[in-house]
Amino acid sequence: MSFTEELRRGADPIYQAIFKHPFVRGIAEGTLDKEQLIHYVKQDFEYLNAYMRIYGIAISKCENREHIQMFNEQIAFILNSEIHPHQNFCDRAGVTYEELQGYPLAPSAHHYIQHMLTSAYEGTLEDILAALLPCPWTYAEIGERLLEEVKPGPDHPFYEWMQFYGSRGAGVTDKMRVLLDEWAGSLSESRKLKLKEQYDSSCRLEYMFWDMAYKLEEWPV
Repeated sequence: MSFTEELRRGADPIYQAIFKHPFVRGIAEGTLDKEQLIHYVKQDFEYLNAYMRIYGIAISKCENREHIQMFNEQIAFILNSEIHPHQNFCDRAGVTYEELQGYPLAPSAHHYIQHMLTSAYEGTLEDILAALLPCPWTYAEIGERLLEEVKPGPDHPFYEWMQFYGSRGAGVTDKMRVLLDEWAGSLSESRKLKLKEQYDSSCRLEYMFWDMAYKLEEWPV
């Protein structure tokens, strides 16, 4: 079993909780409220901006062009492609994408971004990958599961969202996994445990992000 396979197996209870979360079920059933869709897009727009900046930090720590190219390609993917599932949510909510940009972070989104930034600034490339990996990995599995379960047609309100995440294959997830498995091979068990903590924290924060959007989470004061 590879290192990333061990990470995924260890975090399976969190993945299962994400699959069962009412926001994810709301995508499957097409029952999410306008306010929930809007809150999600507001927060995810800022989250993905931070995610790209963390890719930039990763580039600054790379030692060869192959790795620089991978992170650069993922920045381009977020800028040019990952707007499409956001647009699906905006269309269903009856708002424009531009209307939902530039809002303050809710607590869970703030926590998640700070966790990734700390991993990036204080850690190595291995720390960055461990902290970033749960985002594409959970979304790919959610998309694949929903396509298989729902078998949505174009008339489903979230058809485009499910197609975007469920029909692309592992993509960047596999690229990240290959690198992390390679780099983790020579690490001590204590160092691997630290990476596992980074990964598990991001998995839990993925769950909290869905929960934040579903509950319209804001700062209490």
